[in-house]
Formats: sequence, C-alpha cells, structure tokens
Amino acid sequence: MTEEQGLVAEAAKMRRQAIAEARENGMSLEEIAGRLGVSPGRISQMRKGPAARAPEGPASPAPRVLVYRALPTEPAVRGAKSLFLAEAERQGLEAGRRMLYVGLEPAGDHVAACLRVEAGVEIVARRKMMTANDVPVRIATSYFRADLFGDTRLAEPEFVQPSLQSALTALGYSFGHAEEHLTARPPTAFERETLELEAGEWIVQVLRASYSAEDTPVHVLETICAANRHIFSIGQVSGYDEF
Repeated sequence: MTEEQGLVAEAAKMRRQAIAEARENGMSLEEIAGRLGVSPGRISQMRKGPAARAPEGPASPAPRVLVYRALPTEPAVRGAKSLFLAEAERQGLEAGRRMLYVGLEPAGDHVAACLRVEAGVEIVARRKMMTANDVPVRIATSYFRADLFGDTRLAEPEFVQPSLQSALTALGYSFGHAEEHLTARPPTAFERETLELEAGEWIVQVLRASYSAEDTPVHVLETICAANRHIFSIGQVSGYDEF
C-alpha cells in the first residue's frame, strides 16, 4: 500500500468511527446525511467500509436507486400530502407518482380481513406507481370500504387534496391506531412488469391498516416495494423503552 492509499484508508476509518459515534448518540442516518451533505445511502456505504471480495461468482449489480422506508411510519410522514413524496424528498431523491387505477374491485383475503368485510366484496381501490429518480420503486394501493366511502371524494379519480388524511378527518373520522405487517415474496406478473423487475427479484409488501378512534376500519394501504431498491429502518415505538 502506498502512503497515499494509507491516508485514504485512515480517513475512511475515521469517517466510519464518527458515524458510529453519531449513531450511538441517537442520530438517524438521515440526520447524519444532512450534516455531511450526502444521501442516507452513501452513509450506509461509509459505515460498511470497502466491500469484501466475493470468493467466487459474479458480483451482484448495484441497485438502480435506493429508498429508505421507516417502520412504523412516522406520524409527521403519515400526515403529509404523500407518504412516499415526503420520505423521498427527505432523502434528496427526485420523487414522482402516477395514478394507475381508481375504482371498485373485489377485496383480496388479506385486505378483506383488515377492512372486516367478506373476501370478494367490492371495495374502493386507489392504485399509484411511485418513482425515485425516474426509477419505479413502489406500487401503493389505498383500499376503503365501499359502504362507507363509495359516495365520497375518496372514490373519485383525481388525487385527493390536500391529503387522504385530511379527507378522512373531514368525513368525521379521527385516528385511533394502526397495524403494519411486512411480507417478502416473489412478485406477481403485474408487479414484475410495473416495477421493471429482473428475473428472480422479490418484492416486500407492507400492509398498513388504520382504524378510527371508534375502531372503524377506515384505510388499508398496501405498498409493494422492489426489494433490492429499499432499506427498511425499523424504529422502536416511543414510550416503551424496555429491552
């Protein structure tokens, strides 16, 4: 190793130590990235240091883009105009969204259970595709009970302004609690084509069911994430500081 290479390696080691100390002091990856003027993905690379050489076989291709998704969903993000837009913009990504479908469709088993209706019953679906730096990364579908929301603006084709949260509040519902479930699985044909996935790539499904203060199921959000384009940050719920 030359003297110059040694200095570069030492500088990288110091950066990793500084990042580790910042994390120990409670700073999030996003906060550290903001201080250093880089993306959270770059912070993750700095923490790992030089990649070890694989013993054999070709190296895995780098993801086309990397997006962070926090679980549970942070209240400030949940109440934003768009959960995805708020997350991506905080990470310095150029975010976009496009409506794919708004209308009635039969409830699948997992969504029906969350909405407390029979499987196959028609429910309102609002399906969007999300992009980061022009790369498709998520398919997000909001589901609502048709008997409660079929005649409201939640069933209209345009984006709901200023947000779905405000529309539910205007209809008299206040937030009570939510449940989130994460599942990794192979994609369906529709998911593979829409997200432009390669053969063998998986998706991560995040299912968030929200209930009103009266325990009425008011919103189910199913997010289909391209697995190799996401990092999921899992946080401990505040107020429960037990090991």
